[in-house]
Amino acid sequence: MIDILIKNGTLITLAGGVRRGRDVDLGIIEKGAIGVKDGKIVCVGDCPDKAEEVFDAEGRAVFPGFIDPHTHAVFGGQRSNEFAMRLQGKSYMEIRAMGGGINASVSETRKASSDELRSILINRLEEMENWGVLTVEVKSGYGLNRETELKMLQVISDVKDRFDVLPTFLGAHDIPHGRSKDEYIDEVIQMIPEVSEKKLARFIDVFCEEGVFNPEESRRILLEGKKYGLIPKIHADEIKSSGGAEVAGEVGAISADHLSKPSDEGLKKMKSAGTVAVFLPACSFYLGSDRPPVDKFRDMGIPIAIGTDFNPGSSPVIHLTLAASIGCIHYGLTIEEAIAGITINAARSLGLEKIKGSLEIGKIADIIISRYTDYRELLYWIGANPVYRIIKGGKWLEWK
Repeated sequence: MIDILIKNGTLITLAGGVRRGRDVDLGIIEKGAIGVKDGKIVCVGDCPDKAEEVFDAEGRAVFPGFIDPHTHAVFGGQRSNEFAMRLQGKSYMEIRAMGGGINASVSETRKASSDELRSILINRLEEMENWGVLTVEVKSGYGLNRETELKMLQVISDVKDRFDVLPTFLGAHDIPHGRSKDEYIDEVIQMIPEVSEKKLARFIDVFCEEGVFNPEESRRILLEGKKYGLIPKIHADEIKSSGGAEVAGEVGAISADHLSKPSDEGLKKMKSAGTVAVFLPACSFYLGSDRPPVDKFRDMGIPIAIGTDFNPGSSPVIHLTLAASIGCIHYGLTIEEAIAGITINAARSLGLEKIKGSLEIGKIADIIISRYTDYRELLYWIGANPVYRIIKGGKWLEWK
């Protein structure tokens, strides 16, 4: 017998795999049912009438659990002073040159104990979860030394029994104060075997940008990580066309993120490698920077995912549906593209598309019953919590 039967829902199934191009079909089933047993989805559309528990959705839109594929959710302190500086006209790179930026968060994160960081992370993940985000990628990168980078990754791993988190090693987030770039790159590379051996990360990432890590340096770090079983991701072409998209294609990165100024050659290489584009609209909105060339991604059939880029400096935005709404307004994405971007395409950017990201038989039962009967309201009510009820891993999630 089915454990939980949801009936009379408007099912936004996203069935059939990754979405590409301009016209995104959400796989909607009106007045549909979905059955859950032993943590998995066992029927969609038409289901047996009998179940241990029956829930009437009363026409509400039912979504797959949302997935945030790009966050920096472990950090100490905050940087509201930089927000004030931006309002006075300072750019990201100007603030960085004045001692702000990533290194400003490094000192606070280094000072914080593992227990303090763990408590901070749990509170943030609970907030995300209450808004329907049931899978979260979390990066290191505010340590910029072996001790703190490993501390951050261990903290992320410590919460895996409670949250679906995927850790990313981002030791190459910036160059720490007082260190030469070459010296620090060597240190990052020396960390990789330990990160791999202790299974502290699934992915490896690099901030490939002018003034940070150039394409050659980024390629070297990512390939070293790949040699040790870490899957490459890359911060690419956020501020200038810096060769990040090219590196993504060349190393076979699972995703390239930001992508405000990719080259045409870089997009071709991404397309050939099957790299997902992860857009971070809350970040570019917050910084007042340019949007990606969205039509090029559509025309080339490169899948588009959306993340919050939640971090203390350039995107203090924790709510994924808010980031997706900004993607519609600021980037010109359709509602359907944005919904695919936080579900099935986000799953693909993390290598999870076979088990998450859609409402299909055999997938993990991560299900959001929204407050709305019209699926478009998910992004129309900007900044509102869309959640009515949540099923996570086949069980009802209690509100925190």
